[in-house]
Amino acid sequence: MEPKIVETDKPTTASGFNQSVPLSNHPLHLSPEYKSTILRSPTRPLMLVPDQMKNLRMPVFGDSCIGPLDHDLTKNARKNGEPIGERIKVVGRVLDASGRPLPNVLVEIWQANAAGRYIHKAEIHDAPLDPNFLGAGRLLTDAEGRYSFYTIKPGAYPWGNHYNAWRPNHIHFSVIGPHLDQRLVTQMYFPGDPLFAYDPIFQSVPKHARELLIARFSMDWTEPEFALAYEFNIVLNGRNQTPFE
Repeated sequence: MEPKIVETDKPTTASGFNQSVPLSNHPLHLSPEYKSTILRSPTRPLMLVPDQMKNLRMPVFGDSCIGPLDHDLTKNARKNGEPIGERIKVVGRVLDASGRPLPNVLVEIWQANAAGRYIHKAEIHDAPLDPNFLGAGRLLTDAEGRYSFYTIKPGAYPWGNHYNAWRPNHIHFSVIGPHLDQRLVTQMYFPGDPLFAYDPIFQSVPKHARELLIARFSMDWTEPEFALAYEFNIVLNGRNQTPFE
């Protein structure tokens, strides 16, 4: 059975939550084809949270918390060899609405290994773990707002949302910094993935904004005889704002 694909260019109303908002880049709180949103989408009016409570939710970080290999997921968890899979480089910049770079922003990523399995107690995919790959990294952007990770291209995995449901290859991103109002959590996808049309999470993003989640293959950043490269810029506000997860 093929999943029902929902095009979400226009907000809809459901469960009493007012979704009559202007067209935005972000997915709706409620996307019925993405089943877990049925339970977690708001059913009552949202409440304002005092700024001091927002800050309590933010991690405490600084230069001293970043290890020398935290940006290199091919090395930061090695035990007895190279991690298995296609080595890639993921580069980009963190920008504001005017295209100005944002320095000293904490960028964290996490992902499945090449077989499509996470190191997580709730993981249910019967695929092999890689003893040399943790699947997590972090860094601070430089003065030009740039970041660069080395990692392994993640594999697709089943996730039980519907019959024969598989997630496209993707990397999770978290962006937070002292001059940001809130934490941005999003997902980066790879160009040309055939699973896009079958994935309710990707499809829950308004159609006009989906390209903002797809990395661009970059020969300029590719390193000869070492790793292909993908560029993924993160924009925190404005019309080109990267959609939140």
